[in-house]
This record gives sequence, structure tokens and C-alpha cells, in this order.
Amino acid sequence: MDRSEQELVRIEKIDRIREVCNPYPDKYDRTHKLIEARKLEDGTIGVRIAGRIVFMRKMGKLSFVRIRDIEGDMQLEIKIDIVGEEKYDFFKKLIDIGDFIGAEGEIFTTQTGEKTLRVSSFEFLGKALRPLPEKFHGLTDMEMKYRQRYTDLIMNEDSRKVFLGRSKLYAFIHKYLGDNGFLEVETPILQNAVSGASARPFYTHHNALDMECNLRIAPEIYLKECIAGGFDRVYELAKCFRNEGMDTEHLQEFTQVEWYVSYWNFEDTIIFYKKFMQSLLMEIVGTTSIEYQGNTLDFGKDEWTRINYCEEMEKILGFDFLSIEDPNELKEEIVNHGLYSLEDLEEYKSISQIIDFVYKRKIRANIVEPTIIYNYPAVMMPLTRRNDIDNRRVDMFQVVASGTELCKAYSELVDPVIQRSAFEDQLKAKAQGDNETMDMDEGFLSSMEQGMPPISGLGFGIDRLMMIIFNQPSIRDVVLFPQMKDKK
Repeated sequence: MDRSEQELVRIEKIDRIREVCNPYPDKYDRTHKLIEARKLEDGTIGVRIAGRIVFMRKMGKLSFVRIRDIEGDMQLEIKIDIVGEEKYDFFKKLIDIGDFIGAEGEIFTTQTGEKTLRVSSFEFLGKALRPLPEKFHGLTDMEMKYRQRYTDLIMNEDSRKVFLGRSKLYAFIHKYLGDNGFLEVETPILQNAVSGASARPFYTHHNALDMECNLRIAPEIYLKECIAGGFDRVYELAKCFRNEGMDTEHLQEFTQVEWYVSYWNFEDTIIFYKKFMQSLLMEIVGTTSIEYQGNTLDFGKDEWTRINYCEEMEKILGFDFLSIEDPNELKEEIVNHGLYSLEDLEEYKSISQIIDFVYKRKIRANIVEPTIIYNYPAVMMPLTRRNDIDNRRVDMFQVVASGTELCKAYSELVDPVIQRSAFEDQLKAKAQGDNETMDMDEGFLSSMEQGMPPISGLGFGIDRLMMIIFNQPSIRDVVLFPQMKDKK
């Protein structure tokens, strides 16, 4: 392994440090985290703090050091006449930016208003062999940012803010749902039926059972089985996997929240989701009006804009698209009405894929303010309750803001006869070439035949929500360790 000149110098320093102390000690007892120490009154003594050195100004008999942890930073003042000549010499000659240090002393405020620890003693806590980069800039550093998130967190305050916010978001979700009577459960990631969403799965082989399995694309099926078993309100923070394309809003591995409630319909879920979002934003960023990619998104309104999906699509298409069952006929009608060419539609094989293609470009892309889209075609949602007036439509909604889908929610389908028929339609779509369809899930049908109450459920992606809250242009900016292509 080739080492830089700076790395070689640091490695040489380790041997010299060993002559004085262990360069990698096993612990250090702190009295305060840095964010806590900054709030202490001047004159507080016996304060013990620790962190990574991110700045040093070494002078003759007085030096200043800035240390950092994930939540904050603090300045240290090190004087030769306090720590002693031997310790001060150790500090000046052997300690580098990037190293870890623990320090004890008294809190005071400098003339420039900087809360500082006047160090009475310090301990060396860890040598960094690699120097910190001076700064991030350009595409090469974006690559480094994702591959070496630990370096990004050290150097980039915005990244620290995002990922502290993500942890705060998880804590809020657990508390808010718990306070509203939801119980958290865990469901399998390794499954033997593709169900719960329209997506292409990852496959693997279970050696012990000698059977093919898929990684979970959504936790929906098992959560509804929990409802059948007697859970009244249930939720999961679920790692999901979809073997599809990558872009600024999609990764193959992502985190999703799904919750389900007995005896609600989708209108009840709309009310609950609005309150959830408003409370979440106040907790995380202190406002219900946020900026995202040049747009102001106001989630604090009592009423959000509503769009009737089927009615809006009929206006755009100019014909009754719900009456068409053949994908080729639907394509011909779209082409005849001058919306798209056959080449534009070529890769879309099923009715649901074609409808979704038009919706995403003609409706979703133009939405800015938080908007509730409801009244979807039944062919697109095989797990959703059919509308009592027109069974070609389903009782569901999505919330879209700035062209991005934030959540999807249903009045759940609990009729096993209709559910079996919907699964059979999925198999027909698969035969037409749609590789994002669901399997016939006999286990789920068995739970439905056992009997289910009325249910409404909702799902949303943590990663996409984080993008919106923290105004990040790419999903990779809100995932600590996004999957990256191997370097050649």
C-alpha cells in the first residue's frame, strides 16, 4: 500500500507516542458532551470533554485547539505553565489535526465571546494516520462523500445536521405512533412470495430449505396479517429492497414506514397523516413551511389541494381509459390522441404501467404544493379496497409535493374473493411482460379468509421524506452509506 508523506510522518509519530502512553487507550471518562459543556457557566471546574481535533493553532507557550463530535465543537486553551513543559512539548510535536484528545479543565469565555475550556490536563486518545481533507468540492469529492461518509461527517456541518435530523426523525416516529396507540412489530425480510407493492425484487436461494426466496419489497402483507391476528394499530420501520433503476429519488435498498389501523378508511388516514406531518416538521425543523429545490412547501394549511386521479386523467387522455383492458388498445388510443408516440410507450407492457407513465409526466410532475391525489384505477392497486360506486376505482390517496411522492395510503382490500381475482390479474400482467407484478400469495389469502376488519394503511419512504425536509437534491445525501459501484 502506497503511503503519502504525511501518513508516513504520522506512522513514525506512533512509535514516539508509545514511549509516553498507549496511542489507542481503551476509554476516557467524560463529564459532559461538547454540546453540554458549551452551556456551562464560566468558572465551572473539573469539566472533562473529548473529541476529534479539527483545528490547531500552536504557538510558543499558548495554543488553541478545536475539537468536535457529531453534535458540536468546542475550543481548548492549552498553556505551557498549566499543563507543564513535558506535556506541552508532547502536544506540539506529536499531536495532529484528526487525532482524538480528552481534556480536563475550567470553563471560561474569551474576549471574542468563544466558550472555551482552559485545559489543566489532557490525555491522548487516538492517532489518525490519514490527514483530513482540506475541503470538499467538485464531482470527485461527491464520490468521496458517499464512499467515505465518516470523512464527510467530520468535515461537513450540513451532513451532520442531516443525519442528526434522521436520528431525531426515527425517535419522533416511535414516540408519535406509540402515543397514538400503535405497536411496533418486525416482519420477515426474506420472503417466498413477491407481494406488497409493484416492483422488481431481488432473489436469493435459501440453502437450508432448498428454496428460492426474494428480499422484501414492502412489509404490507405481514402487517395486515397482524391486524387479522388482533393487533388494532401496528407499524414497522422496514428495510425494503427493489431491484430497479437508480436516480436521485431511488435506491435499491431503502427504509420505509408502514402503519395499519383497524376500523379506519382512507379519509381517516388523511386526517391522521396531516397531523403527523405537521407535528413532525415542528419537531425536526421548527416550522411547517419548508424550502425544497426552489419551492416553498406549506404543510401547515388546514386543507391541502385535492386532485381526483381518474377524472384528471380522463381530461388529459380525452377518452374513458378505465374501460380498456388490452394494453395495445390503450397505447393506440394515447397515440391517436397525440399525447405520445408508440416509441415512447414501447417499454410499458401492462395497463397499469402505461397509465402510470402518463400520470407521472402529465400530473405528478406539475405538482408543487402538498397535494392529495385520490380515486385511483383499481388495475393499478391490487391490494386496495374497490370503491362501492364504481369497482374500477379504488379508495386510496397519495400525497405529492414538488413532483415527489411522499406517501401512499389505502382503504385496504379485505374481501378474499376480490383479492384472489386481483392476484390473478397480476399474473396476467406478468404474462404480458410486466416484471413488477405480484405473485399469487396463498398465505396472505388464507389470513384474509380467516377474516379481517375494515383497515386503512399508509406507507412512506424515510429517505425521500428526508430529502424534502432537509432540501437535499439526491437520495444519496440522506442515506449514510448508499450502495456504490465497485471501483475498477
